[in-house]
Amino acid sequence: MDDTVTFAGWELPHRPGYLNTASIGIPPLRASAVVADVVARWAVGAASPKDFDDDVEAARAGFAAITGVPVADVAQGATTSGLIGPLAASVPDGTRVLVARGEFSSVTRPFAVQAHRGVRVTEVPLPELAAHAGDHDLVAVSVVQSADGAIADVDALLAARARSGVRLLFDVTQAAGWLPLRLHDADAVVGAGYKWLLAPRGTAWLARRPSWVDGPPAGACWPEPVPHSAGWYGTRDRWGGGLYTPDPPARPGPAGDEEAPVWFAHAGAAVTLPWLASLDADGLRAHCVGLADTLRERLGMPPAGSAIVSVRAEGAADRLAAAGVTAAVRDGAARLAFHLSTTPDDVEAAAAALC
Repeated sequence: MDDTVTFAGWELPHRPGYLNTASIGIPPLRASAVVADVVARWAVGAASPKDFDDDVEAARAGFAAITGVPVADVAQGATTSGLIGPLAASVPDGTRVLVARGEFSSVTRPFAVQAHRGVRVTEVPLPELAAHAGDHDLVAVSVVQSADGAIADVDALLAARARSGVRLLFDVTQAAGWLPLRLHDADAVVGAGYKWLLAPRGTAWLARRPSWVDGPPAGACWPEPVPHSAGWYGTRDRWGGGLYTPDPPARPGPAGDEEAPVWFAHAGAAVTLPWLASLDADGLRAHCVGLADTLRERLGMPPAGSAIVSVRAEGAADRLAAAGVTAAVRDGAARLAFHLSTTPDDVEAAAAALC
């Protein structure tokens, strides 16, 4: 790394031209130092499984605070699709699932593979989700779209839920960590930690609200999800008798259904998520969106209010790479992401490469 930047009093590595947080986030130095220490202790046999329990709970509470859901409804896991899978397997036969066209497949595929039960997945353009929601049983959508950073109209979807009883599952993987979120009225909220939440790969969380089973207003009851991945970690006595019996008492709520955590990953998440939760959410958004919209202005594009900029121009990805700008290619376009370690110089480097 060439230097560092400071955000809200914390230092982050600055790799000039790194505009790829939507793929992998760059953690603050405190987080990477903690993970390095854990690896060092593991390497000499000084780590103990119990050591990570507090980390798991700190990260869980951080996810709840960032998304605005009760911590008691949050289960941890390793991937979003792995957490969505038991929900998809539990929806009634014939469930009609509405998704955005071009939605990330971790959201859609768990439902698509239930087609043998008559579960139907229908795609419509993102702006049309709320208009069609009442004709379906579930809307599953990323709050911020992976390919181009488009933002779902959460308020319109919540209004559709109140009118029709349609359930809502929001994926916040590309939103949590820069976009203010208050999703306590959703039926399920899922997100991975290794992008904007700046945690290591191997952390994800699912808030399953009671309304997933009981139904929102005007909605029907659904079966309780079967915890297909339930293991020893979700038991009340995980360090005692719960280890060696086939059906030990589970912890209350969705945490009783969870599999064992990826310990080292949660050590990092226990640093980054509580920190991000403590920041001023509007100020965080203003920082990220301000940089992104500055690039959009330089490129003659209208502001979008998103931390992700998608540039669909001939040779854009190659020009960025040649200029030392790290971005991604998604859906045939160059995708640039602006987060805490991004500086105005990075914006200028991208603009110079693309103009």
